Amino acid sequence: MHNNSNIMGKKLSGKDLIKIGFPKNNSINIALGQINRYRKRDKKERILEDAKQVLKKPDDFVSDPIWGKVAEGLVKPVEIRFHQLNNTKAPFSIYGENEIDERAKFQLYDALKLPIAVAGALMPDAHTGYGLPIGGVLATENAVIPYGVGVDIGCRMCLTIYPIKASYLKGKRHQLENILAKHTKFGMREEHAKKHDHEIFDRAHFNEIPLLKKLKTKAYKQLGTSGGGNHFVEFGEVNISDPNNEWNLATGTYLGLLSHSGSRGLGANIAKHYTYLATKQCPLPKHVQHLAWLDINTHDGQEYWLAMNLAGDYAKACHDNIHYRIEKLLGTKAIAKIENHHNFAWKETVNNKECIVHRKGATPASKGALGIIPGSMTAPGFIVRGLGNKESIQSASHGAGRLHSRRKCKEKFTQSAIKKQLKQHEVSLIGGGVDEAPMAYKDIKKVMANQQELVEVVGTFTPKIVRMDK
Repeated sequence: MHNNSNIMGKKLSGKDLIKIGFPKNNSINIALGQINRYRKRDKKERILEDAKQVLKKPDDFVSDPIWGKVAEGLVKPVEIRFHQLNNTKAPFSIYGENEIDERAKFQLYDALKLPIAVAGALMPDAHTGYGLPIGGVLATENAVIPYGVGVDIGCRMCLTIYPIKASYLKGKRHQLENILAKHTKFGMREEHAKKHDHEIFDRAHFNEIPLLKKLKTKAYKQLGTSGGGNHFVEFGEVNISDPNNEWNLATGTYLGLLSHSGSRGLGANIAKHYTYLATKQCPLPKHVQHLAWLDINTHDGQEYWLAMNLAGDYAKACHDNIHYRIEKLLGTKAIAKIENHHNFAWKETVNNKECIVHRKGATPASKGALGIIPGSMTAPGFIVRGLGNKESIQSASHGAGRLHSRRKCKEKFTQSAIKKQLKQHEVSLIGGGVDEAPMAYKDIKKVMANQQELVEVVGTFTPKIVRMDK
């Protein structure tokens, strides 16, 4: 009994902070929250000593990963107030309007009524999501919306082209199937037996930001792996049709490797943590609470920005690792590489204003920017060059877009119907569920026809051997 009361006596309380001079306001709650989250194991005296220093010179601690939020509470507290939606929408454009469900449009309209909204756009592959619709683009002023980026931060495409004729796919199909089956890892459980290191793990933010520090081991274990759902690694036929392409490749067909995945558990945990903080700091009407934002000039806004960028770089590192492992097994070197994020936020100028541009399921398409827009496992993907269209906020679609929800697919399609489609298109599938049936997606050719003013086509990628989560 005696021991227990001794431990309880050591727990730091608000009274202890008031005693050393903390003002009786929200800075006490912030300090207790941060101490409880990150300094739980430290001695009470040690914590109070540090807290005194913060109190004395808060400006010195504004960028400190743990005490920064407390310093902000002392110097310039974050204003927490309920935000109503505006009555009018910020300017917007919709591409392929007839192919987009009404709910996705209304999700964009709600986002355009946020007091921080500057402009928006909806891509021709758009469908309903959480917060922003998938295929939604939103430019905001001084604010970042974690759900406007999405849960899978830095979800991206990566295509490597090899100096090997496409006919290799027929002759060596069995060997290529084996490579994908044995050397790619998917979902929550699979990891590579032989882990690779990467310079990203030496980044300061991985050790300084407490949340990232906690996630570092998981990120290390998941490097070079892909998520579940619609993520894939596939061999296919690349057809370069533009003679003036950026890699000086002769027009014709080549062997290519295409991957689609994001920042794995790292990104999901970042999204969850900062979305929670955003909803606490930015109360909104219930139906748009997913669009809660962080002021980019606050401690949490800055921290999310750093964490989001790290997750984006980590997603790239995962793709690089996937392609590196497979390239070694092929015994060749890539002659071209095309890659792009499609779940991310960037600082860009929109309508002569510096904005944060959220692209949730949309491809950056500034003038000359290269990207890859996949179709489905039986439809071609397109290698594209951005035309820098200002109306679309320099964006394009991120794929064909879903026609049927995952639940609908399970009711609607059978394994034998999928097998028939795959056979027709000479595609081998390793893994993959009914919810990723080729029939689940819109017609990519229609989607491309609806965005001719956004991108030009450089070539195509047609999948032949597809590997997905089981």
